[in-house]
Parts: sequence; structure tokens; C-alpha cells
Amino acid sequence: MHNLWIGRGPRRRQWLQLLLGSAAGVALSGCADPVPPLRVGSIVFPTYEYAFLARELGLMDATQVRLVEYSANTYSLRALAAGQIEAAQLTLDEVITARSAGIGLSVVLVLDVSAGSDAVYARQGVSLANLAGQRIALEEGSTGAVLLDGLLRAARLSVDQIRKVPSTLALSVEVFKHGEADVVVTAEPWASQIERAGGVRLFDSTQIPNRIIDVLAVRTDKIESRRAAVDELVGGIVKARHHHLTQPAGVASKMAPRLQLEAAQVAEAFRGLNIPTVPDNRKLLQPDGEIVVAAQALQKVMLASGLLSRELPRTALIESLVDARFLPRGDQP
Repeated sequence: MHNLWIGRGPRRRQWLQLLLGSAAGVALSGCADPVPPLRVGSIVFPTYEYAFLARELGLMDATQVRLVEYSANTYSLRALAAGQIEAAQLTLDEVITARSAGIGLSVVLVLDVSAGSDAVYARQGVSLANLAGQRIALEEGSTGAVLLDGLLRAARLSVDQIRKVPSTLALSVEVFKHGEADVVVTAEPWASQIERAGGVRLFDSTQIPNRIIDVLAVRTDKIESRRAAVDELVGGIVKARHHHLTQPAGVASKMAPRLQLEAAQVAEAFRGLNIPTVPDNRKLLQPDGEIVVAAQALQKVMLASGLLSRELPRTALIESLVDARFLPRGDQP
């Protein structure tokens, strides 16, 4: 039989401290549920790959951030609406679309500004002059619609004068090669592949400056509760971008498989993308900065072209639209 009597001396105090410490540990381990990782939606796209590179190189804590891959940004938007993810790499027009639908999103990092990366290609013999009646493949409900609007304005046509072919960016090369469309709305890295296959560039994002901007956006109602994870994500992307600048050949070999390119072609995939530095981002994400200005101008274009069903009042459009708190401190690139 064990002697449970310990008395009132030091031995008893030590025993009580041990018992209470063990109980507290059990209570803490039982009550403190582990924080789930921040779920981030993404497609395959050159600057979106920095998040995946950060994960691969250990520049970001994978227990805090989980990357969820989709074949199109429209699926990321649906997942955000359904609460299946808390953040996504999107274009600014898609952020506006989400906010118009009641999904509050805040931009925490500007990934790139398209300056030729997004483009429209046609088969030989098709031009702006004979665009009417042609089959145009594009991804509906996304940046493709913004690019199509610019194309049609340049050709002085209305949308009912062309034939739309539903597609995605990832399928644009296949659609072009198989002759399923006369014209394809695409972006890098697929644009260069279509060009090598004989595509003729009809129109690109240099003709609609500051209309196509890729950003990292987080659900506004989740930012405060997930600050540590958002901080980890933004920091990881910035570190990965710096790694790309300092070791381009090594990064190209890592990015190539996901981009479905040869390592030597990766640099070409970044063609036409202006990538803001951290100091640039700090200016862009000011409450009166260029992202807010671009969003207001973009909403007008989207309304005029029927891409938005309703106009958001200025306050609703820009309130919490940008959040620069997660940018690394200092003047790092």
C-alpha cells in the first residue's frame, strides 16, 4: 500500500507545486486549440510563384500559411465567398468584384503591374479591322474581361459583334493550337508560348495602363485575428522576390516545372511585369495612393462595360481597401 501522507513540510509543498504545475499544463494544452494555417488561394502565374518559392525554400512557416491551388481566379473568389480560404492572389478588378458582392477584401501587397504581360493573340490573318464575328477565347469574370473591353474599344466594336469562347488562362495555349478560337485573351507564361506557335499580338496591357494589377488580398474580417500569419506570408513573398533578384538562375530552375517552362524561358515569363519594391508598395498602399486611385478608375470602366452590376459608393469602395501594416520595415527591395 502506497503512503499518500506527505505532511506539511517542504516535501509536501514541492509535491503540491508539481501537482498544480501538471494540472495547469493539462488545462492549457486542453484549452488552447492550435491556430489553423491561413489558407491562400492561387493560380499558376509568374509573380504568384513567389509564395510557392518561399514555401519551398523555407522562407515562410508552412504551419502558419497553407497555399491552395486553383485553375482559375474565379475559383479563388468562390472559395473566399464560401469561407474555404482567407486570402488569395488576385487582380485588382477581381478584388473590386468581390467587394461589390459583399466580400470585404483588403490589399496587403502589390505583386505586379501589368505592362504587356497580359495580351490578346490572333491567328494569322486576323486583325482589329476584321475582328467582328471572330471567336474570342477568354476567362470570363476576371481580368480577361477587362482586356477584352480594351480590345473591343480599340476595334470600335461591341461585345455582341464577336463570339465568346469560354476558357481559362491555363487552357489558352491548347485552345489556340487546336484552332478552337480565332483570338485568345491570355497572359504570361502562356503568351510567349502562343507567340512561338505563330500567334500575332493584337493588343496588350500597355494600351490600358494601371488597369491590370496583381495583388495579395486578405478577407478584411480575418486580418486582425490572423495578423501573425499575414505577416509571415507577406514577409515570405518579399524574401522570395529578393532571392529571385540575387539568384535568378537558381530560382528559374525551381519555378520552371510549375510554370511548365524550360528554366531558360522563365525570365521571359516575367516580361511585361513591373514588380514594385517594398518602398514602392509603401507608397502604393497609402489611403490616397495609386491603388485606391486605380480602383476608383477601374470601377468606372467595369461599370461601363457591364463587368459590375452595381456601383459601390466611394466610401464602400475604398474603406479598408489597402493595408500597409504587413510590409517589412526598412528600405529592402
